[in-house]
Amino acid sequence: MKLLTKVLAVVLFSISLQAAAQNSDAVKMKTFIDVLMKKMTLDEKLGQLNLPGAGDIVTGQASNSDIGKKIREGKVGGLFNIKSVAKIKAVQKVAVEESRLKIPMIFGMDVIHGYQTTFPIPLGMSCIWDMNLVEKAARVAATEASADGICWTFSPMVDISRDPRWGRISEGNGEDAYLGSRIAAAMVKGYQGNDLSKNNTIMSCVKHYAMYGAAEAGRDYNTTDMSRVRMYNEYLPPYKAAVDAGVGSVMASFNEVDGIPATANKFLMTDVLRNQWGFKGFVVTDYTGINEMEAHGIGDLQQVSALALKAGVDMDMVGEGFLTTLKKSLEEKKVTQQQIDVACRLVLEAKYKLGLFEDPYKYCNEQRAATEIFTPANRKVAREIAGESFVLLKNNGGLLPLKKSATIALIGPLADAKENMPGTWSVATDFSTPISVLQGLKSAVGNQGKVLYAKGSNLDADSMIEERGTMFGKSLHRDRRPKEVILKEALDIASQADVVVAAVGESSEMSGESASRSDIGIPKLQQELLEALLKTGKPVVLVLFAGRPLTLTWENEHVPAILDVWFSGTEAGDAIADVLFGDVNPSGKLSTTFPQNIGQVPLYYNHKNTGRPLPEGQWFQKFRSNYLDVSNDPLYPFGYGLSYTSFSYSDITLSSKTIKGNQSITATVTVTNAGNRAGKEVVQLYTRDLVGSITRPVKELKGFQKITLAAGESKKVTFTISNADLKFYNSDLKYVAEPGDFKLFIGGNSRDVKEADFKYQL
Repeated sequence: MKLLTKVLAVVLFSISLQAAAQNSDAVKMKTFIDVLMKKMTLDEKLGQLNLPGAGDIVTGQASNSDIGKKIREGKVGGLFNIKSVAKIKAVQKVAVEESRLKIPMIFGMDVIHGYQTTFPIPLGMSCIWDMNLVEKAARVAATEASADGICWTFSPMVDISRDPRWGRISEGNGEDAYLGSRIAAAMVKGYQGNDLSKNNTIMSCVKHYAMYGAAEAGRDYNTTDMSRVRMYNEYLPPYKAAVDAGVGSVMASFNEVDGIPATANKFLMTDVLRNQWGFKGFVVTDYTGINEMEAHGIGDLQQVSALALKAGVDMDMVGEGFLTTLKKSLEEKKVTQQQIDVACRLVLEAKYKLGLFEDPYKYCNEQRAATEIFTPANRKVAREIAGESFVLLKNNGGLLPLKKSATIALIGPLADAKENMPGTWSVATDFSTPISVLQGLKSAVGNQGKVLYAKGSNLDADSMIEERGTMFGKSLHRDRRPKEVILKEALDIASQADVVVAAVGESSEMSGESASRSDIGIPKLQQELLEALLKTGKPVVLVLFAGRPLTLTWENEHVPAILDVWFSGTEAGDAIADVLFGDVNPSGKLSTTFPQNIGQVPLYYNHKNTGRPLPEGQWFQKFRSNYLDVSNDPLYPFGYGLSYTSFSYSDITLSSKTIKGNQSITATVTVTNAGNRAGKEVVQLYTRDLVGSITRPVKELKGFQKITLAAGESKKVTFTISNADLKFYNSDLKYVAEPGDFKLFIGGNSRDVKEADFKYQL
């Protein structure tokens, strides 16, 4: 007992020392910024709120550029989309050596899923269900970006989306608030580390706040309208998780909420973000977000700039509304000096926390730039993570894994398309470096077998669609020959092979920003290619490239094996080969539901029942909530993903049938690898609140564990459930756990589960 008391005393003393140190740092920061702000003119304060792009800056001309002139005049707080130590050092030099107050600038970039070493697109990353790997990817990205002068990333993007028509679903973590929250926290920790003042950490910016992923009709930038109950329970949690993890900044979204654009929405930016969640960092707009409120119809540039500032926005990206109108609004008493000062202070605090006042050039180390970017070690991590992100959707007859001794016909417009492998928002990638599927397969096979290649078809029959889907240097090098000639070449290759690998689907820019689709199937020209390949009688493996859930009903019915590889980064080709040949056993699980057809959208696992639910297992019943022409079921449910082995689950054992007050219970299952090779399984825990003061979802993810089992091995997996796991926001927006009956589900996806019942009592 005495020993325990001593240990507790040491822990408490350590905590008190940390708290004292943090308080001391906060006092030092406040004192420093107080002194600085007393020296600043109004124009210089407004300058700190201005974030232009770095469009006209080239090496050696920073001082003479238009932006260079503004920096010298104290009219720029930071820049984004500028990279390389040489450029950033030159621009920073103007700020700290040629401006009056020598205030350093902050440099941001869209480091979304890696820097030069590119990882899977975020939607693919979310299918890993391993927070250690998610954090590791963000850590590598932060190390590389900071080595190249960047100290601020506009990531993570945590918008919940249940509409795969929306192109930016590729940038997020899927449809579930719990999984999205876990990933948000892991990414913030990966970027920012434990000490933001270190030169290998960067400030994170969670986006797009808020509800951007719920845009009507899946059309980008569109209106969002939902109840507060839905907001708090289903869409806001990942943003809050990022705030709780200490994220340094928040980006406002483009959409309106409650009829008010998010960029001017005081409820979001002040009431929720600051007053309810306690956020202490700064808020930046998205690209021209303030100016775009004019088109929304709530005022001219001066009016909307004032509205944004009063709502709680601190930094204006590109539009310069703050820079050019707030002085006049202050004179007209439409904004206050205090509002300007608060915004300026928050931007300066971010720079202080990054250590830029102490050393403005701390991210400008040429040695780091030469040795820490796109290293063999980083590429090895990227290859491992890519392989973990793939989801095996179908594998009839154990067609996969393939034998390296086989003759393989690799066919499809994505087969030799290295520029497309990194996917959307890979702005720092050198497109000469990614590994194509063709390169990866040839490297893996070596002299053991043969890899034959033909393109088979273009991406789409419409050249304009292909052009829109291959922007930013990601051309598929369109084949201008007649489609019959291109197809015949592929069929001739297929006739010589033991197996066909068809690399088809979307190109990298068919998803992402402003890449919404009204038809989310594989383009018709590629479907025709698949049909022709299947008619040869050769076994066909579909390697699917996609930035969203696709409608694959026909493919699922006819193609024996389907592996979804998303867009998996610079090491894509090698990682795909690893999985196709069984060197890596696929273990990815879907973070989004795949619909049977576009008419089912939005479709998600944690829906609510209607008053007339369709009985389970039925397709249609008159006067029930269903369709005439398709079942309510998804093609592939949330959490789904196959392996080259199989896993069986025992019944659930509960430590008690009742949770009382603040106590907890445990739920245990035994998971067995029933196959003949080692594999990983994501064991998923769901609950259902059977009776609530408001209607509750049919299932909610509450926990998961990714485990590794050798062939024949069994392992007990235990989850702890407390009243914290049962809480939700009620109609008064109070976060409560209500007493009553609950169901608990454990399984390998949201559909195929074991069940148990328990009660919660106050």
